Amino acid sequence: MKRNLIVLLTILVCGLTACKPGQKKEVDMEKETKLKIETSAGDIIVKLYNETPKHRDNFIKLVEDGTYEGTLFHRVIKDFMIQAGDPESKKAPKGKMLGTGDVGYTVPAEFVYPKYFHKKGALSAARQGDEVNPEKASSGCQFYIVTGKVYGDSTLLGMEQQMNQMRLNNAFNALAQKHMKEIYKMRKNNDQDGLMNLQDSLIAQAEAQVAKEPEFKFTPEQVKAYTTVGGTPHLDGAYTVFGEVLEGMDIVDKIQKVKTDRNDRPEEDVVIKKVTVID
Repeated sequence: MKRNLIVLLTILVCGLTACKPGQKKEVDMEKETKLKIETSAGDIIVKLYNETPKHRDNFIKLVEDGTYEGTLFHRVIKDFMIQAGDPESKKAPKGKMLGTGDVGYTVPAEFVYPKYFHKKGALSAARQGDEVNPEKASSGCQFYIVTGKVYGDSTLLGMEQQMNQMRLNNAFNALAQKHMKEIYKMRKNNDQDGLMNLQDSLIAQAEAQVAKEPEFKFTPEQVKAYTTVGGTPHLDGAYTVFGEVLEGMDIVDKIQKVKTDRNDRPEEDVVIKKVTVID
């Protein structure tokens, strides 16, 4: 444990030195909104959760503005997910790397966890990584549909242990960031005793901080879903799940099996022709 965390201290210091410089359709929000995503591979029916109102309203707005029409499923990874919604994917030439397009804003994270999680068919918001997006805000337009895979009970147990270790590592990293100047100075002076003493102190603080919260554990609903229909459990609590597929998982599976290039873009475009609110 201590060996792993001192390695993290070294990585953090290295990182520090390396980084120098038309008319809108009325929608009844009292019931769940359903939409039809018409694609060149077939139609997918999804519903949006009312418990994630910012994502729901933003998605409906983009649909009514026609933002998604002509966009591609630009990132497809079998047994993981299919991603779409990049405005720059419209009429993008073959081979162009996609995924950086946006609409000029982000949507605050809305985690309704563990009620909504990354089971197969979950509709979730893409986002930039934690290093530039610590608040885990969602992309204003890009989304993905989970395909994932089925996991065994023992694998899920191992994931629980990994996620609990990650919580400790994250707490340690956050504390270490506050001492970066001190750490850098001790490393520069080759003060190994000082580093070890600080490490021990930060480990104790991180362990005390994590101990105040319950250990991560999958709910019975998650275990049932992940061991039967499948999903991507390692994304839980990190990306906003704001809806799910009601019909057309066969189309989602069809899309996830297409041949892709080295950037995970389908070699033959899978186009979103139109998205409409149907209920």
